[in-house]
Amino acid sequence: MPPSPETLLDLHRRMLRIRLFEEEAGRLSEAGRIPGALHLYVGEEAVAAGVAAHLGPGDQVTSTHRGHGHLVAVGGDFRQMFAELFGRATGYCRGKGGSMHIADMDLGMLGANGIVGGGPPIAVGAAFSNKYRKTQNVTACFFGDGASNEGSFHEAANMAGLYRLPLIFVCENNGFGEFTRQDRHQAIRDIADRAAGYGFPGIVVDGMDAVAVYEAAGEAIARARRGEGPTLLECKTYRFFDHVGVRGMGVVYRSDDEVRAWRERDPITLLERRLAELGILDAAGAAAVRDAIQAEVREAVAFAEASPFPDPSALTEDVYAS
Repeated sequence: MPPSPETLLDLHRRMLRIRLFEEEAGRLSEAGRIPGALHLYVGEEAVAAGVAAHLGPGDQVTSTHRGHGHLVAVGGDFRQMFAELFGRATGYCRGKGGSMHIADMDLGMLGANGIVGGGPPIAVGAAFSNKYRKTQNVTACFFGDGASNEGSFHEAANMAGLYRLPLIFVCENNGFGEFTRQDRHQAIRDIADRAAGYGFPGIVVDGMDAVAVYEAAGEAIARARRGEGPTLLECKTYRFFDHVGVRGMGVVYRSDDEVRAWRERDPITLLERRLAELGILDAAGAAAVRDAIQAEVREAVAFAEASPFPDPSALTEDVYAS
């Protein structure tokens, strides 16, 4: 069955929320108003949206250094997110985590992670807990092509396959491990091929097509909920901005023509065309959705900037769990 109109509109809204949050974060970073490194998700929205549309209460997500999109996709609050980026006490981590450590346990977002390959072992632990407690919950583990070379990924995949854990490995293959093109850091073309070595399916999907991701993720998540074990879902995607920030660090590793060609397959534009062709959402309707989200962004930035910095006395709080 093709996705319903309601599902298509949901995918569109999730992607637009990610895009507008990230574009504003990029502008603020370029203007020097946000401290620290910022790894933006612009261009990859279809992956997070397509997977998150199947997740619900009790499900978990492990993320990456490029993790804002994952939290937004599962319902992250803009005000708390911007406050965290600004280092304010009203942020998700009370201003102490910043961009690469943003989390929301209530939403099952187990945290962005500054360690490449840091998420898979955490995802295995969460998935093992789900199975041990006999829940129907699943864990979605997001990681990049570079992280698929890390031992942590392979150990996690081995354990997930062995114990048939309710887990989906979502590889966001944007073609580069930081500044290194995929064919310069691994000998295979499809990372999904690696699943065979651990006894579970590996699937390649167009990561610029939200509907394709939604359909493939739906099958993988349903399989996990049935107790049939993990799936490796490789989404071929592309980041429109640089590895760090918008303009990056001045490292030349891809051409303007390459970026321009991928931008012609903008996942939001592709879905809006589909919605228009189906008579579900016209240009005016899409603009109205965009305007509403942009207003939410503006209000969240104002909230963040008006929020206090953490008090020095709170330095040792939230370091250990009791």
